[in-house]
Amino acid sequence: MAKAQLIDVSAVVARELPYLRRYARALTGSQGSGDRYAVAVLEAVLADPTLIAEADDPRVALFAVFHGVWISSGAPVAEADSTLSAAVQAHLASLTPNSREALLLSTIEGFSPEEVGQIIGSDAEEAQALVEAAHREMEQTVRGNVMVIEDEAIIAMDLCAIVEAMGHGICGVARTRDEAVALAARERPDLVLADIQLADNSSGIDAVNDILGQLGDLPVIFITAFPERLLTGERPEPAFLINKPYTEEQVHSAVSQAMFFSSTETLNA
Repeated sequence: MAKAQLIDVSAVVARELPYLRRYARALTGSQGSGDRYAVAVLEAVLADPTLIAEADDPRVALFAVFHGVWISSGAPVAEADSTLSAAVQAHLASLTPNSREALLLSTIEGFSPEEVGQIIGSDAEEAQALVEAAHREMEQTVRGNVMVIEDEAIIAMDLCAIVEAMGHGICGVARTRDEAVALAARERPDLVLADIQLADNSSGIDAVNDILGQLGDLPVIFITAFPERLLTGERPEPAFLINKPYTEEQVHSAVSQAMFFSSTETLNA
C-alpha cells in the first residue's frame, strides 16, 4: 500500500512541478530563489508522502506544502542583487499579506477561491478579497508603455485593449523578430508582451533576447500554447508565462505583477 502511495505522489509531483516552479519564480521574482523553494517542497514531500497521498486534492495539497515552507521562511523575495530587485522588495513591503500569493494562485495557476483558501489557510471569501486587494494595490503603483510581439492581428488587438484598459500605453505591435528589435530601438518599452512563434517562423524568444541585449533589464511576459517548452529547468526561464488560450484576467494579473516588480528607472521617471 505504501508503495502505491509513493507512486501516486511521484506522478503528482512530476505533473505539477513545472507549474509549482512557475509559481515560485513569479512569487519570489527570481528563478534561482524560486527553485530553492521548489526543492524544499520536494524534500518535505519525500520526508512525508502522506502530505500528498492522503489529500482529497493532491495538487492543492502540493501547493499548500509550498505555502507552508514559504511562510515558515518569512516569505522573502529574491536577494537585492540589483536596483531592480531592491525596488521589488520595497514594493512588496506595502502589499496586504498573502494577497500576491492569492492572486498568483487564482489567475496564473487557475485555482478556485475555495482552493486558494485551502492552500493559504483561509476561506473562499477571504481568498477572493485578497485577490482583489492585490489587483488594486499593484495597479496603483506604476504605469508604463507596453510593446506587443504577436503575429495574429486579432490577438494583438485584444492584448492591446486589455493593457490600455489597465491604464498603460502601447508603444507598438511587432509581428516578427526583426520588427520587434527595430520597434524596441525606436520606442523603448517598459514591458514586453511576447508570443513565441512569429509570422515568419522567427522566435519571440530570440526577439526578446535581442531586445534585452540592446536595452538591458526589462520585464517580459511570454504567451504560449506550449508552456512546458520553456519550463524545463535547462536554461533561464521567464518569470511570467501565460498559457494560450489565455483569459483577460490572466493577462491583467501578469501585466500588473510584471510592472509592479520591475519599477525600472524608466517607469519611475
